Amino acid sequence: MELGMIGLGRMGSNMVRRLLRGGHRVVAYDRQAEAVQAIVGEGAVGAGSVEDLVVSLGAPRAVWVMVPAGEATESAIDALANTLSPGDAVIDGGNSFYKDALRRAAALQTRGIAFLDAGTSGGIWGLTEGYSLMVGGEREVFRRLEPLFQTLAPSPNRGYGHVGPAGAGHFVKMIHNGIEYGLMQAYAEGFELMQAKGEFGIDLAQVAEIWRHGSVVRSWLLELTADALKEDPRLAGLDAYVEDSGEGRWAAREAIDLAIPAPVISLSLQARFRSRQGKPFGARLLAALRNRFGGHPVRNAK
Repeated sequence: MELGMIGLGRMGSNMVRRLLRGGHRVVAYDRQAEAVQAIVGEGAVGAGSVEDLVVSLGAPRAVWVMVPAGEATESAIDALANTLSPGDAVIDGGNSFYKDALRRAAALQTRGIAFLDAGTSGGIWGLTEGYSLMVGGEREVFRRLEPLFQTLAPSPNRGYGHVGPAGAGHFVKMIHNGIEYGLMQAYAEGFELMQAKGEFGIDLAQVAEIWRHGSVVRSWLLELTADALKEDPRLAGLDAYVEDSGEGRWAAREAIDLAIPAPVISLSLQARFRSRQGKPFGARLLAALRNRFGGHPVRNAK
């Protein structure tokens, strides 16, 4: 089977490599010509533009868009809408907002072009471990393109699936990332508590390694925790600054819209916000109030 790929960042390039190893033909395009040339050297067919990519594929075509969510994805799908033909399909594998997927599916449908939103997890390890794929859209289109998903997944019979109509793939991935926020925060808090109990001299890397086997809290995130702590037990080389990709915010807003309590996801997102503040105003105000009503001592800013 053949596929067009737009976007050759680290994840997109690794997906192309996995498809090539699975025997698929891939036509690849990226705004960075060097990225295209690099993947051509590994067996892909290079394209100099979206139009060039489309004419290099046989009908019915399938093009996977793997670029940052927002304007980059919007531009790529708009270009495809003006170039593809009825019966072709667009797959959005980026971290797009699910309501954007609903809108894009409806717009492409008026042109006879199918749309699948493929929530994709696997990060930099997907090339060797495979990708977890949560696919929304028409089931018939999913079935037609299933060999691609089977190649990208950890195995042909697990780690991927059709989860619902258009929008469902990105919705499920949004919730997946919200859960990821909560899991990471729980590990961070637990290991910080152990690190603070200095008199026990706990070897955090050892504990992480112990928990990896047989424990109810074992996970891939725990494996990554063990690796990070072995490499730098005190994490002295890192600043306590944690970004968010946006999907945790979307999940927290969805919880409000649905009136479904999601305190762990919401608080883990708030913890990331706090990590970016050197001297948070709210904490300074708390200190001022305690001083005003109770005469409690404060520490002056340095």
